[in-house]
Amino acid sequence: MSLPTTGLEVSSRSRAWRDAVELLSSMRFAISLLTVICIASVIGTVIKQHEPANNYVNQFGPFWADVFGAVGLYAVYSAWWFLLILAFLVISTSLCIARNLPKITADLRAYKENLREQSLNAFHHKAQGRLAEGRDAAYARIGTLLTTSGWKAKVQMRPEGTMIAARKGMANKLGYLAAHSSIVLICLGGLFDGDLVVRAQMALLGKTPFTGGGMLRDVSAEHRLSERNPTFRANLLVPESGRAGTALISMSDGVVLQELPFDIELKKFIVDYYETGMPKLFASEIVIHDRETGQAIPATVKVNQPAFHRGIAIYQSSFDDGGSHLKLHALPLKAGTPPFDIEGRVGESTTLASAEQQLTLELAGLRVINVENLGAATTGPTDVRKVDLISSLEEHLGSGAKTKAGKTLHNVGPSVSYRLRDAAGQAREFNNYMLPVEIDGQRVYLAGVRDTPNENFRYLRIPVDDKDSMDGWMMLRRALTDPALRAEAVRRYVTKATPTDKPEMAQQLTVTTERVLGLFSGAEVPGAKDDASQAPGGLMSLSRFLETTVPEAERPRISEVLLRILNGALFELYNTAREQAGLKAAEPGEASQGFMSLAVLSLSDSFLYPSPVLLQLADFTQVQASVFQVARAPGKTLVYIGAVLLIIGVFAMLYVRERRLWIWLQDDGQGGTRVSTALSTTRRTLDADHEFDRLKQDILKDAA
Repeated sequence: MSLPTTGLEVSSRSRAWRDAVELLSSMRFAISLLTVICIASVIGTVIKQHEPANNYVNQFGPFWADVFGAVGLYAVYSAWWFLLILAFLVISTSLCIARNLPKITADLRAYKENLREQSLNAFHHKAQGRLAEGRDAAYARIGTLLTTSGWKAKVQMRPEGTMIAARKGMANKLGYLAAHSSIVLICLGGLFDGDLVVRAQMALLGKTPFTGGGMLRDVSAEHRLSERNPTFRANLLVPESGRAGTALISMSDGVVLQELPFDIELKKFIVDYYETGMPKLFASEIVIHDRETGQAIPATVKVNQPAFHRGIAIYQSSFDDGGSHLKLHALPLKAGTPPFDIEGRVGESTTLASAEQQLTLELAGLRVINVENLGAATTGPTDVRKVDLISSLEEHLGSGAKTKAGKTLHNVGPSVSYRLRDAAGQAREFNNYMLPVEIDGQRVYLAGVRDTPNENFRYLRIPVDDKDSMDGWMMLRRALTDPALRAEAVRRYVTKATPTDKPEMAQQLTVTTERVLGLFSGAEVPGAKDDASQAPGGLMSLSRFLETTVPEAERPRISEVLLRILNGALFELYNTAREQAGLKAAEPGEASQGFMSLAVLSLSDSFLYPSPVLLQLADFTQVQASVFQVARAPGKTLVYIGAVLLIIGVFAMLYVRERRLWIWLQDDGQGGTRVSTALSTTRRTLDADHEFDRLKQDILKDAA
């Protein structure tokens, strides 16, 4: 029996109704819906779901971000059209089953023993012969043969002979029912466990998503769902030694609070890492406090090993910071402002006020372990005099671990991330390491910055001084913005660099050195004043100066001269600042040369650093938190049953062949028996040929 692909035919005067029912119950419509669901699932996999709106704007642009958002591509699996397709697929597949079930049931019961003898000649697999044994003996032998071979048979005794109708592999028909029923069960499970029920409650009970901030306990009842909610999937963050019982359900336009019938207390969070810095194991030792009975139930939740209570599964989803206490040392980049300390907790914010602007500091996170690829270190300092001004601009604020060597993984210690938000609400994210890192044979502090979450951090490399701190670089950076210290450095450099036999060069050298330090410090703008944004200071200003005032053929030679003057003047500026701070002057040598070489590049990069202050992590007290996914999923059982049925159905349809066998026995009038046999199969294969050959030999044994 072949199953039709057309739909149900109903008796109705309305042609439109008849066509609609036929289409909805047809197999071609169900396959089309499955295709659309597969395409939507691919989209939901490629496009990250439930990301912040700014991420989609940065990725697709304002126009397409709005278009994709309008059609629900950022929450595909909960979009109204996706749920509607699932519902139509359930209806269509159910109608397909209802249409074919009577036919399949009738076919399973039928042995088709009424087939005429002459009809056996129309089959592809057929055979005839004459047996010497009588009909009763042949019937007994063939019946035993079919029974031992697994055939189920039915016999029809006719006046002129005996028709034996046998069948085998009828599970093929059951496979059709199992596969189609599995689709219905899986879709129903998806509908039950999706947010369809949550959205229905919100519509019927007047619930709305919450888009504000503040404490969870202050959120009004219109944004909360009852603990009797039959199905939900929400996230719950619990800090160490903390306790929580209200989870958050993420919606496209906010969150809905889901009350739980219990509280979860996090006793201890356990995390272990691979050498690459990726988490190898994280688990939570919790206590479940039942609100109704007051019972405290200890449990351990691991990845793929959830805990269960009152029909709610508690999964280990991820981990986060639970409000670590941070102590930051603020280092202003301009002279005249002393350093100061800031204390706070991750998740809190404070105000940083200056004469120029007011910024809001938002403490975003603490990472105690950072495994980075630092590559194979090279030895020896970089000679600033060999740096080409124009090509060197490619190095500013680059990757903190950018090297030309192979991968070498190291744990570089703790780091702190924070955001500085201006009065207009625009924020930049910063990521600073607590300890210096050795890169290319030099120890540097890394201070990262990025404008949007989609970007990678760009790192400012700050060389350490003789005390392995950044104090020396900060002293030089602030001295660079002090006109009096720059003038003293120019005087000292000119005194040492002027040849004793050519004192008349002192005046010209003074003018040149003042110009170099002025351009590098940003005090002078090369070219027109409106170009200041293109060259705020550092090597960019010197490069701009060369491009606007020096012929192209002379630029390499003048560039080398200016860099020699800059290197010497900055070294004198560094010593001037040290003496003002009561420190001993730095002695010329390999260590000082290495520090000054990196300091020139780092100082140049610092003019692109978009903050008036650098925050260094001084101390911390870590508080970890677990992120649990709590779910009540009644449709999970349906999905599991559907998955089992789908496996059974697919294997039954692909690997089980339905076969029917007919054997006609008739007396030949001479004490023997004439035998005719035929085999019918749904698929004509070599296995079917071999099987019929064996049956023919066994049935027509010793036939004439």
